[in-house]
Amino acid sequence: MGIDIRQDTFSEDDYRRFNDKIRHNLQALQQLLLRPGFGMGDDSLGAELEFYLVDNKGNPAPCNLAILKQANNPQLTPELNQFNLEYNLQPQPFAGSPFAAFEQELSSAITATDHIAAGHGAELLPIGILPTAQPSQFGPHMMTDQPRYRAMDKALRKLRGAPFAIHIDGKPPLNLTWDDVTLEGANTSFQLHWRLNPDQFTNSFNAVQLVTPIALALAANSPLLFGHELWQETRIALFKQSIDCRDDAHGQTKYPPRVYFGNGWLRTGPLELFASTVALFPPIMPILHEEDPLAQIAAGKLPQLHELKLHQGSTWPWNRAIYDHHNGGHIRMEVRALPSGPSLQDMSATSAFLLGSALALRDSMPERTNMLPFKFAEHNFYRAAQHGLNADMLWPSSSQIKVVEYNVLELAKRLLPLAEDALQQAGMDTAEAKRLMRNIHDRIAARTNGAQWQLNVLHRLQQSGLNAEDARHQMLNRYRANYHSHQSISQWSTEL
Repeated sequence: MGIDIRQDTFSEDDYRRFNDKIRHNLQALQQLLLRPGFGMGDDSLGAELEFYLVDNKGNPAPCNLAILKQANNPQLTPELNQFNLEYNLQPQPFAGSPFAAFEQELSSAITATDHIAAGHGAELLPIGILPTAQPSQFGPHMMTDQPRYRAMDKALRKLRGAPFAIHIDGKPPLNLTWDDVTLEGANTSFQLHWRLNPDQFTNSFNAVQLVTPIALALAANSPLLFGHELWQETRIALFKQSIDCRDDAHGQTKYPPRVYFGNGWLRTGPLELFASTVALFPPIMPILHEEDPLAQIAAGKLPQLHELKLHQGSTWPWNRAIYDHHNGGHIRMEVRALPSGPSLQDMSATSAFLLGSALALRDSMPERTNMLPFKFAEHNFYRAAQHGLNADMLWPSSSQIKVVEYNVLELAKRLLPLAEDALQQAGMDTAEAKRLMRNIHDRIAARTNGAQWQLNVLHRLQQSGLNAEDARHQMLNRYRANYHSHQSISQWSTEL
């Protein structure tokens, strides 16, 4: 969430004052968005990559704070569980070769951090959900010892008033209850930040919402949890359910969950997204800052909007708006649905495909949103998470005014050349755009993603005679070796 939190207990007066203050934040943001020139500038990209820490047997290694202390790197931050870390990349101009720069920075940072982690018997691994993790490795004993995580855990448990319920279809289905929020930490992701001019935000955001399901299907890398073969991107269901503070017994399910795809197509701009989170979700960490945002606006200054940013950080739409007061102030889009792994190149390519496709469709979004009800886009998102490359999606027909069902690979093939052209028109180097889109082309041709590779290898190992647990560990060993080969998933062999 990017804000230092030093307390985990709050009074009713804290909540009342916070609710008053956050509305002042919204008023200030509304005025700021009307300020001529606010947020204008060249597009840029940022990213965050979450990792598992694993030991030499492929099990979670709970040593994140020890590594952080030695690394002393402000770009490296802890996550909810002690076996997770996150690296925050330096922003890059959209023009040029931003993803090549990301890959180079990550490669250097991973090498340096792995050198420290080795002293604790661990290494970094980007993978959506670690297939060898067991329920005994989650719980209060595994939570990172920081007030922000204790505060989140207390608040969400209090709102729910009952254990969290996990129900995910699969082989076999997973059904369990959990008393804390640590199952959320089973999920690791690659999060992309896109800074763009405010006048382009609405169509850009809707375009990203439209194409996120296609990118998610191409990227899926989380098919296994606690020995169950579940969704191709199990993270989507697990994240939503593991911190869903709505208890049906108390009539709370009429409200949206705090992890959600969206409430409809964006119509009026980014303020709509901020306002909806304030209206729909009660605050869980009511920490007040001394800043008077309306006074800052009146003085012609940029407010930091502490309360609004803190509240935004405790709601988790898969795509969301972010306010940042640095460097003249701006609004950016955070794309949160893509998993960590399998390779640095694959994460770059999927992100570039998503952005390029959104750019290609951006100007046509008013017509597309009129043709495609938002519930169909939401349907596509969950089908992509469940079925990956086998998902069928509802999409506006190119030849007639109707919605047609297409296989996701067919849509990806159609968008691929459009995305490449749009990336180049936006200023990305031709070689960079071609390199990244070639990665997507090869994945489509091989009909593979990280999830499908994991399942193919796992099934072959089981057919060779290994029991289920040994097969998962052997599969993970092969995953780690392929990750260190620096090859795309389309080049990973499934032969034993």
